[in-house]
Amino acid sequence: MEAAPEQGACPAGAEAEPCPEPPAHRLSAAELDRELDSRSELIDDKEFDIPQVDTPPTLESILNETDDEEESFILEDPFLLNIDNTDTHSYDTSSVASSDSGDRTHLKRKKKLPDSLSLHGSVIRLSLLKGISAQIVSAADKVDAGLPTAIITMWDLASGKLLRSITDAHPPGTAILHIKFTDDPTLAICNDSGGSVFELSFKRVMGVRTCESRCLFSGSKGEVCCIEPLHAKVELRDHPITQYSLLAMASLTKILVIGLKPSLKVWMTFPYGRMDPSSVPLLAWHFVAVQNSVNPMLAFCRGDVVHFLLVKRDDTGAIHVTKQRQLHLHYDLINFTWINSRTAVLLDSVEKLHVIDRQTQEELETIEISEVQLVYNSSHFKSLATGGNVSEALALVGEKACYQSISSCGGQIFYLGTKSVHVMTLRSWRERVDHLLKQERLTDALALAWSFYEGKAKAVVGLSGDTSKRKAVIADRMVEILLHYADRTLKKCPDQGKIQVMEQHFQDVVPVIVDYCLLLQRTDLLFNQIYDKMSENSVAKGIFLECLEPYILSDKLMGITAQVMKDLLLHFQDKNRLENLEACIVHMDITSLDIQQVVLLCWENHLYDAMIYVYNSGMNDFISPMEKLFKVIASPLNAGKSLTDEQVVMGNKLLVYISCCLAGRAYPLGDIPEDLVPLVKNQVFEFLIRLHSTEGSVDEEVYPYVRTLLHFDTREFLNVLALTFEDFKNDKQAVEYQQRIVDILLKVMVENSDFTPSQVGCLFTFLARQLAKPNNTLFVNRTLFDQVLEFLCSPDDDSRHSERQQVLLELLQAGGIVQFEESRLIQMAEKAEFYQICEFMYERELRYDKIIGCYLRDPVRKEEVFNYIHNILSMPGYSAEEKQSVWQKALEHIEELLFLSPCKAADLVAIHFSEQIESIITNLQDQFLLFQFLRSLLDPREGINQDLIHLPPCITEQFIELLCQYSPDQVLETLKVLEYCRLEETIQITQKHQLHEASSYLLEKKGDIHGAFLVMLERLQSKLLMLTQDDESSAELPLLENIEDTLMKTIALCQRNSHNLDQQQREALWFPLLEAMMSPQKLSGSSQCRYSESLKSLTMQVLNNMAAFIGLPLILQRILQDPVYGKGKLGEIQGLVLGMLDTFNYEQTLLETTTNLLNHDLHWSLCNLRASVTRGLTPKQDYCCICLQQYKRRQETADEIIVFSCGHLYHSLCLLSKECGTVTKGLMRWMCYKCNSSNKGGKLSENLSELKKGSGASLAQTSSESLLDPQQIQAFDQLCRLNRGTSRLALLTELSRGHGGEKHGLLSVSHGDPATSSVFQNENFQLHLAPPPLAED
Repeated sequence: MEAAPEQGACPAGAEAEPCPEPPAHRLSAAELDRELDSRSELIDDKEFDIPQVDTPPTLESILNETDDEEESFILEDPFLLNIDNTDTHSYDTSSVASSDSGDRTHLKRKKKLPDSLSLHGSVIRLSLLKGISAQIVSAADKVDAGLPTAIITMWDLASGKLLRSITDAHPPGTAILHIKFTDDPTLAICNDSGGSVFELSFKRVMGVRTCESRCLFSGSKGEVCCIEPLHAKVELRDHPITQYSLLAMASLTKILVIGLKPSLKVWMTFPYGRMDPSSVPLLAWHFVAVQNSVNPMLAFCRGDVVHFLLVKRDDTGAIHVTKQRQLHLHYDLINFTWINSRTAVLLDSVEKLHVIDRQTQEELETIEISEVQLVYNSSHFKSLATGGNVSEALALVGEKACYQSISSCGGQIFYLGTKSVHVMTLRSWRERVDHLLKQERLTDALALAWSFYEGKAKAVVGLSGDTSKRKAVIADRMVEILLHYADRTLKKCPDQGKIQVMEQHFQDVVPVIVDYCLLLQRTDLLFNQIYDKMSENSVAKGIFLECLEPYILSDKLMGITAQVMKDLLLHFQDKNRLENLEACIVHMDITSLDIQQVVLLCWENHLYDAMIYVYNSGMNDFISPMEKLFKVIASPLNAGKSLTDEQVVMGNKLLVYISCCLAGRAYPLGDIPEDLVPLVKNQVFEFLIRLHSTEGSVDEEVYPYVRTLLHFDTREFLNVLALTFEDFKNDKQAVEYQQRIVDILLKVMVENSDFTPSQVGCLFTFLARQLAKPNNTLFVNRTLFDQVLEFLCSPDDDSRHSERQQVLLELLQAGGIVQFEESRLIQMAEKAEFYQICEFMYERELRYDKIIGCYLRDPVRKEEVFNYIHNILSMPGYSAEEKQSVWQKALEHIEELLFLSPCKAADLVAIHFSEQIESIITNLQDQFLLFQFLRSLLDPREGINQDLIHLPPCITEQFIELLCQYSPDQVLETLKVLEYCRLEETIQITQKHQLHEASSYLLEKKGDIHGAFLVMLERLQSKLLMLTQDDESSAELPLLENIEDTLMKTIALCQRNSHNLDQQQREALWFPLLEAMMSPQKLSGSSQCRYSESLKSLTMQVLNNMAAFIGLPLILQRILQDPVYGKGKLGEIQGLVLGMLDTFNYEQTLLETTTNLLNHDLHWSLCNLRASVTRGLTPKQDYCCICLQQYKRRQETADEIIVFSCGHLYHSLCLLSKECGTVTKGLMRWMCYKCNSSNKGGKLSENLSELKKGSGASLAQTSSESLLDPQQIQAFDQLCRLNRGTSRLALLTELSRGHGGEKHGLLSVSHGDPATSSVFQNENFQLHLAPPPLAED
């Protein structure tokens, strides 16, 4: 007969984990008592010297110990709190402590709090179970924890009796890693050190307890090291998925989820991928709510990535596993524990606990538990008690395994240490707040409490009921904190010091209190208890009142008590912050204000917005504010005085106020109540059209309010009326108001002469716009428009001409043209010279040609005629007849357009009149105007596209002729840019006007170099003659400058052309020039001549420049052949000769210095090359990189050891086997196999082909040859890198080729002909004169 085991039965073994409890309930006190009683029967107290305990502790007393935890926060005087009693075991730090540190006092050091703690407070509480820990310490040296054999035992926790002893459930010689019950008390799962998993089925037949074992997974298919059956809480035992009795297993390579019932079935297999072999596989089940349904979720991890799998059962009974969002970490895990469905606690490899919110994956808190001295299961995984017969992989995982040392139960996690037991729980929301309060972090406490209030906090415990109930509980707690915060702030206020220190103290605190009171909508608390407290300190009171301003301006704080409002007004008035006060008043509830006090305050301090607001909102009086403002601005306006800035501001406010009232909007913000809108509009209109003011004098003019507004700003007042007319409905009263206000406007402005034309024009523009509306109901006498036309076009004087024209134009554009006779309008506009009016009328009649005349006669807009003509002729939208008429009109006025702007006229002609250019030129009588026109047309620098015009050459020559007459200085520059001109005719023109430089330029361009030179020489000689004949010293300096300028241009002419001339032709240029410069010195005594030194200097410039084209011996010979110097007068040219000799000495010195530098550079480079290629090589290892044998062990006669400069060592036979050696010109050339395989992708065939051409890859030395090997190319490459520079590398290559390159086998970089590729014969060869870099060691 089968019977279930007794309640509380628990299997135990040598490696068995703590007995499992129902996962959703804590053990009761009675159960713990029974457990302690059963254990006391097994352990002999005397044998092990265990101290006696009078009263065994209950589970409740152990789990609720407060020795190491703070007490509940009690509001009291903060100065009486003992700061040292702060919770020292809550681990509010994430710093890493040493794993062997057992000193708990290190936690009392002040440490920097992590960011997560600032956001969420202290989420978890880690407490020491002192009773159990004391027993563990006292019995640590006496108790042998475990049996030498892997026997599974089952105990009755109630009676302490041994129920079963199971020896054959798993293979002998293996240790038990895990043994866990399923939800079925007759079914358990165990996992041994061989990696196998067994199902243990408990039965009771005829009073005999038996156990049947079934292998679920064999370790030969992959070693399982972690198992986790799915447990359901009591309330979830009816969940449809519990009938499958799911089991998750983690091997070293994959995850499996199997169902034990109704039959064994694998539901999922998930491979890990690549993982750190020392990382620990972890599994954890929990039921979570996803998409309005509760289903189990499996978390599994190995390393730093946590995978979440959601397990569901469909209607057919099949189980589906879906992957959820992964959690990526920056640390390796050794334990994963669910504490509830939203929160998980992770333990990393350095013994830090991380509290993670599952949905947001946010890390809420990190604490260090190294002082727990966690017990690791290494000995179990290595199976030391059963001979250590486990695989290396499992033993490696066991180094960090702590499966049996951590257990969760009912929202608590227990940690087993070597000398203690700790329990970790989530703090309730109140504890988290109180914990921050005890640390006097009141701002953080309020922020955390508000996050609870909003429902945004994470890992919340202790809040139940509906939302309103939870919020009420939290709000009560926040009120207590706020009151305590206020008391603490006042008590901790600095008693002495600067006032700024006190202000800063309160500015840090008071805004926080105000903010949370308003968030909680507790203005009663804010303005009663807290304000009373703040009023005890004047500085705190001021800061409090100032803190209210932003909330008032943002309409978050509308109602304020009368006392606070009074204090606020007085405070801002004392601080002279009147603008801030005004901004606050217009946002307040008027019922909290003393209206009389506020009105008086506003009027005295010119707070007009606030005054209007108080009148409107407090007394529904919309007229009194206008009367007050009118009194201020009417007097100076009637007296003809200019308004002050303050009065202008008041007038603008008055206009905006009237506009708001007529539009139904409240001033300065908001809307008038709908039931008052018609009444307000009527009141304002009746006020504006009053015949006389209330307190007006006897001689006051009629309609004072309308008159005042028109004088203040006519345009804006009429805009206000226009906007009002837009909003009016076409009812009878609205029509009457419109007509009445229009009649008053006409009466006030037309019958008085004190309004300007602009003001009158604004009125009639306003009327024209109103009359032009389709639903117009206004009537205005047409004769009034004729009067306005006469007023604007026939003034008594010519003042304000542009103003009158602009007013009339606006009137016409607004629709007033229908009120006039067009012919009479054009006639009066032309008479008044209103050309814009004429243009407006002509454009209506499509008479565009007439508009050209309007532009030409208008002095303001003359320049715009060109754009107008161009737009008409080029833009679409105009008929051919209209364009033709404009074209003809423009052609008739072409001379007038040229006078206006020759450049713009030429541009217009080039685009639209290119065929008429010759006729235009012929008809132009003014020669200077013709010159300006041709210059704008033909000079490319003027910007006209020359492709648009095609003129005969005679026109260009005519332009050059005129240019020579009117601007001879610009002839040469113009000739250089002109594209079309005949040289012969142009030369005749320049010679006719004696423009020598221009003639010389043209002759040179023609190819007559000698002729060009003679022109310049003749000009130079004439100026030299003037210098020798001129006796006035005043003209000497500018003449010398002129001579020097001419000489420089002549020298430049000779230099430009000497390259293309033979020796005789060069001499024909330079010697006459030299003779011309020396002749004045021969004719006059050089010692008496004032300008001899200047002439000698110029002569030296000629000699220096001609020396580049004519040899010095020829120059000296030519000088000595001169009859003057041939007779012994060499003293006069002594300076010239000495200058030539100095030049020779300079060039000789430069050549020698350059040669020495080059030789030194070559010597240094060759020394470095020799040092590099003769340096000894050191191998990196003592074995061949191919066969991996030490080179000493192989003793073959034909084998040599080859060492490369890269440090790799080979046998020569190994290199030959890899085809890394070849014979070239009788020499064996080697190549490093490893370097070429890695650097060039192993393309040895390509490298060998390069090697055969003479380029190697690595330098090598053989042990049997001590001579320099020419194939040490790596040393050569190193030298090339050291001496980066094209010229030096080419130089070394050429030297190596020229000085025994064939003999020594040096590499050849250049494969061309040496005669053509030599760097020494390169025309661009340059020296890089820089100090040589240091050679590498």
